[in-house]
Amino acid sequence: MHVGFAPLFQNLGKPIPDHEVYALELAMARRAEPLGFDSVWSVEHHFSDYTMVPDVTQFLSYMAGCTQNVQLGSMVIVLPWHDPIRVAEEITMLDALSGGRMILGIGRGLGRVEFGGFRVPMDESRDRFVESATMILEGLENGYVEFDGKYVRQPRRDLRPAPNQSFRGRTFAAAVSPDSMPIMAKLGVGLLVIPQKPWESVREDFTVYHDVWAATHGAESHPPDPMCGGFFFVDESADRAAEMAHQYIGRYYHSVIDHYELRAGHLAETKGYEFYKGMHKHIEKRSEDGAAADFVNLMPYGTPQQVIEKIEFIHNTIGARGVMTHFAFGGMPYDEANRNMRLFVDQVMPELQRLGDQQGALAVA
Repeated sequence: MHVGFAPLFQNLGKPIPDHEVYALELAMARRAEPLGFDSVWSVEHHFSDYTMVPDVTQFLSYMAGCTQNVQLGSMVIVLPWHDPIRVAEEITMLDALSGGRMILGIGRGLGRVEFGGFRVPMDESRDRFVESATMILEGLENGYVEFDGKYVRQPRRDLRPAPNQSFRGRTFAAAVSPDSMPIMAKLGVGLLVIPQKPWESVREDFTVYHDVWAATHGAESHPPDPMCGGFFFVDESADRAAEMAHQYIGRYYHSVIDHYELRAGHLAETKGYEFYKGMHKHIEKRSEDGAAADFVNLMPYGTPQQVIEKIEFIHNTIGARGVMTHFAFGGMPYDEANRNMRLFVDQVMPELQRLGDQQGALAVA
């Protein structure tokens, strides 16, 4: 199994200056390759302390210069917030700088504060995403971009530096709602899964995804094996692991509720986000603390053996061949985060890397 490291750069409540968070998170990220991780990832967010990486490719370019072999994953670049031709150029540049080590992850976004800041109507996000993704993915294969859509109107231009190798098989998209599954299958991209709902529901979504993939690309074609993110807390004591997981992963989930305004109920009335009405109702029914506890219980926390078993369950349930690991979140002290990461590396990662293989999508040319 492919094991990636994904720093978050959270600074909830700003207990320390943002630049100090950067220094501490970058120190962890620079250790990822020496510690044996297969990749380093970053997620795009703006305007709040939820996470503080407004430019994923800039961060990954820095990591390209700090490393020799790890792959570099975007988790994700939110396409409706960008001019797609600039995204395509940033991708080819990062791939050239890193010697072909990029794993491309894309998504359409959810935060009202971010859409508002970029002056993009949320109800246009799905169509903007599809048009941008179509142009970018075709451009990465053809070496030029050209598109005439409702939102994206791009005259033909060459991409320079030119793509040196195909992005097929190493492109993924974040998808939470069932309505996103046919879209991602038709685009020909793999899935990035962040556990947020019962695994049986996720399995049902994957059935739709695979059916549409086969109908679109042929029964003999197979999508890339999915990648799965997760908030990890590993401890020799099962009781301490549970206590700390509910404290820190739980606080992270409260930051999700705040950043995405999940109490507000506006998503249910926004075109393309109707699925989130159910999440709003779930929080109302369970309370914020109850919903946070449900989220925590989806995550891989526990003793090293318990964490291994949880990842094996995810592997067996959705066929995941890779995980993206978070170790610092929810205001966790960095000495605790580094201990958490170190115990994972020593006792969990070797077992995960023997689980499945790293064939296909994530093999570096």
